Parts: sequence; structure tokens; C-alpha cells
Amino acid sequence: MPKYRLHYFPESGNSYKLALMLTLCGESFEGVWTDFAGNATRTAEWRRDVNPMGEIPVLEIDGKRFTQTAPLLLKLSGQYGRLGAATEDEQFELLRWLFWDNHKLTGYMATYRFMRTFTPKPDEHVLKHFRRRLDDFLSILEQHLKTNAFAIGARPTIADISMMAYLHYPADEHGFEFATSHPAIAAWLGRMAQLPGWKPAYDLLPGKRMTHYAK
Repeated sequence: MPKYRLHYFPESGNSYKLALMLTLCGESFEGVWTDFAGNATRTAEWRRDVNPMGEIPVLEIDGKRFTQTAPLLLKLSGQYGRLGAATEDEQFELLRWLFWDNHKLTGYMATYRFMRTFTPKPDEHVLKHFRRRLDDFLSILEQHLKTNAFAIGARPTIADISMMAYLHYPADEHGFEFATSHPAIAAWLGRMAQLPGWKPAYDLLPGKRMTHYAK
């Protein structure tokens, strides 16, 4: 079986996507905690030796390093035959939501949550702009999940793993109370948490946590 090493930090939803996918596929991994808050990924040495793109996560498979979460989810789904599409139409829908998430939902939520909670003096005007965009994206997802149990229909896929990762963190980090503001999203998060082997990020990704500044 492949040997996996995951370079991560606990607050990284993108790291969590890969950790959860491996776990749901019945695989274990060696975790390599990275001092993201200490700017470890910005050093010339880290970018030379780990990831020239300067990003977390990095997944090593039998010693070979791979980066970018979406293609890695697709790679693992194909390798294990889990949480993928069964038809050409399903594959289109899976990719549609996966790319939408990367460009819109995860892209904005990750930045908003980091600025809101893990920086000491965030720019309130920037936060307001990001919150307004997130309200729009979440309303799109809310409407979709009112008539669909999961992203592409009746069963979960890697598109769901991608979209739920940053949303499942505690409300005091991202600032949304989904049970009241977006009940369909809250119900979907509950369905995802019922998947055999599911664990939240802070259980799968231990290590030193970043300072929490949000009030």
C-alpha cells in the first residue's frame, strides 16, 4: 500500500480535505505539522525543498510530493474508487461544484476566516467585502441543498468534501451559525458527519494551534 505523509497545519481546511479523504478511504498518514503562522511556507528553503508554490497542504505518496488539493482529491478518488462519479454527467457535475468551490466558496471562506480570527487587526472594510461575497455563495449552496442531499445528488462525492471542509470548523472561527442562517447547509454538514470514519479537522490534524483573535 502507498505510504502517505501530509504536510499540514490544523486550521487548514485544504489539509483537512486530504486528511479526511484518506481516512474515509481507510488509509492512515504520517502528519508533518508546519508552522504556517510563523511563515514557514514563505521561506526560500521550504519553497525549494517542499513546495515551490509556497502552499499547504503537500501530500507525499511513497516519497513523491504532490500539491493542489482538487487534483489530489481526484487522484485519490480514482485510485480507491471512492466518492467519485459513476457517469459522464455526474463527472461534469462533480467538477462543476469542485471548481466552483475552489474559486468561490473555499477561496473566500479560507481568507475571510483567517483574517477574521487569526490576524490581530483585520481590515474591517475587507472583512465586510468578503462577508458580503460569502453570503452570496452560501445562498447558492443553500438553495442547491434544499433539493439535493449532496453536491451531485443522492450520494456524497469529493465535491462535498471540498465544500464542507472550511464550513465545518467552529462557528466562533468563521462567524456563521448555519443551523439558523442556512439550515439546509447545516443538515448537509450533519449528513457528512455521519459518513463511516468521518472525523473533524482538529481530531485528524493535531499540533500547535494558531492564536485566536476573534471576539
